[in-house]
Amino acid sequence: MAKRTKWFLLILSGYVIYGLIMAYYLYIGTDNTLPATYEGSSADPSLFMTEDEQLLSTDYSRLRNLLFFLAIPYDWIIFLLVLIFGISIYFRRLSENVTRFFFMQTALYVFLLTLISSILSFPLSLVSRKISISYGISTQSFQSWMRDYIIDFWIGWLMMTLMVWVIYLFMKRSEKRWWFNVWLLSVPFTIFLMFIKPVIIDPLYNDFYTLQDKQLEEQILALAAEADIPADRVYEVNMSEKTNALNAYVTGIGSNLRIVLWDTTLTKLEDKETLFVMAHEMGHYVKHHLYLNVLGSIILSFFGLYFGAKLFRICMSRYGERFRLNSHADIATLPLLLLIFSLLSFVVSPVDNAVSRYHEKDADRYAIELTKDKQAAIQAFQKLTATGLSEVNPPKLVKWFRYGHPTMLERLIFLETYEDSSP
Repeated sequence: MAKRTKWFLLILSGYVIYGLIMAYYLYIGTDNTLPATYEGSSADPSLFMTEDEQLLSTDYSRLRNLLFFLAIPYDWIIFLLVLIFGISIYFRRLSENVTRFFFMQTALYVFLLTLISSILSFPLSLVSRKISISYGISTQSFQSWMRDYIIDFWIGWLMMTLMVWVIYLFMKRSEKRWWFNVWLLSVPFTIFLMFIKPVIIDPLYNDFYTLQDKQLEEQILALAAEADIPADRVYEVNMSEKTNALNAYVTGIGSNLRIVLWDTTLTKLEDKETLFVMAHEMGHYVKHHLYLNVLGSIILSFFGLYFGAKLFRICMSRYGERFRLNSHADIATLPLLLLIFSLLSFVVSPVDNAVSRYHEKDADRYAIELTKDKQAAIQAFQKLTATGLSEVNPPKLVKWFRYGHPTMLERLIFLETYEDSSP
């Protein structure tokens, strides 16, 4: 027990030091003010945000960024402590005592691990909600927020149970090639999830309905026809019950592909600005970004599983006995496996975000070429910035690890300097 306590104190000390370093970086060690070169440009916050909004944006962004960087290693710590204190072994024994069927053992083990992880991470989630509420971004009631939290828990448990069951079935057959068999099965599963997400998963959280403003819908459909998109409807979602922020997105593939507008976007943007936002989303469709994202996810999962399996074998050979893990196929090794995959995901996230930013800029370019309304595009992004209290010029680490979109500075300057080259 003394050795475990020592490990706990070392991990806790390391986490505190890391948190202080990140706080220093975000609050003191980096300058997120607008470069003098861009003062007076469309990216200058003083032109479209009040002084209070600029201060709130800085404070809100720093808090959210700090919380993000604290939350990631916090999950890693949970996995480590579950291993160090033998909690994973206890969960495995309990599940084996309850049932002899491996699927049911997996379901019970994953439930217990998901439950303890959710309980320990709940304070961070609660702090995140309170920050959003206090800065006027979130409008969601606690009851509604808890409902979404519980839905997340059960969906996460179900997906995790299926994945873990498959992984450990293949591990029982081969300790070396399990990762490849899991990858092969993950390909159709990934495509299936993207197909059902718009019609089964998303409606669990919000109500979706066809766009209520029929005149605007006609304009959007005319824009879609000009882009050769076979769309017959545009979806609206009642996000005003949860947030004041603005957004629109494309989701799903094949016949279940949907272009969705938040109702907050409809109430706070003018029609011409909304048309630019929709043209941007159409750009993702026309440029095949959704399919490229699926392909990218499949490729990343291949290398992630390959390197993850290699690291898993190394860790098991060095630390398996210390953690009292019987074999690679022992389900009690799951926290170690999740830790490895989480670390790999974090390491590769800057590359993933860079690709996403490239796609987003590509969609911006397509939208401005389709609508030919530079002013509406600029105003739309300025309003998105102001209502969401977004940073115009975030720190580099924040951009690399958090931004799947170009920064507002990059987007607004791109639009301001854009010149139509069409005849």
